[in-house]
Amino acid sequence: MHKLVLFGLFAAALQVGTADPRIGSWTLISAQSSLEPGNKLSITPAHGEVHVVISGETHADFTAKLNGHDTPVQGNPAFDQIELRRIDKHQVEVRQKRDGAVVATIHDKLSKDGKELTSRTSQAGHEDKITVWRRTGGKKLATDLFAGEWTEDLSKSRMAQGMTLKIEGESNNGVHFSGDFSYRARFDGNEYDLRNSRNDTVSLQLVDGHTVDAIYRRDNQITQEDRWVVSADGMQMTLTTTGTLESGQQIKETLVFHKQ
Repeated sequence: MHKLVLFGLFAAALQVGTADPRIGSWTLISAQSSLEPGNKLSITPAHGEVHVVISGETHADFTAKLNGHDTPVQGNPAFDQIELRRIDKHQVEVRQKRDGAVVATIHDKLSKDGKELTSRTSQAGHEDKITVWRRTGGKKLATDLFAGEWTEDLSKSRMAQGMTLKIEGESNNGVHFSGDFSYRARFDGNEYDLRNSRNDTVSLQLVDGHTVDAIYRRDNQITQEDRWVVSADGMQMTLTTTGTLESGQQIKETLVFHKQ
């Protein structure tokens, strides 16, 4: 049981592999932009997609996958389809379409320090428009929320074992977990081998910016399902785990951890 629970902790950290480099909150830099001051941009992960909201003088609200395919969009008079494509770790291309035709192409480029986002909008018959945003929050959500050293809160966990975990982000959008076992993996939907565990592999799904689901398999059979939730202030993680031990015994536990 000890090792089964520990693998659930590591699963949460794999959110770092989220593909869209623009995830976060942004404020318009009016002096360098074509839009009026006061506009806000929010990009958050949601079930393998990204939810984009622009508020203020210009408004847009849609959810789409970053896979280069068209996604239907409702409630936006300027376009009814959106296509998002990641170019590299700093750039994303956005195509807005109406009735199947491209009406605008937006090239988003993140600065090397991740603090500014520059958008170049191209439309037929119009000069390109440059919009610059300054980051106000949300950079590398998984690193900010999940990475670090975590200690079990014995007063809130029925299974009081005093566990301490270390989760580290890596430059390849991966995570390194070390404890009674260790491994490196990424949040990309693939199964990763586990070391020193009764389970064989783990696969992961990002629910939202604070929640991760993990599925564990042994001999190609699902043996455990975990859900990790990080508090709004990033200082507490709560694990709800259900599964089956090798003996056939059913388990269901809730554990609470605090960041050190």
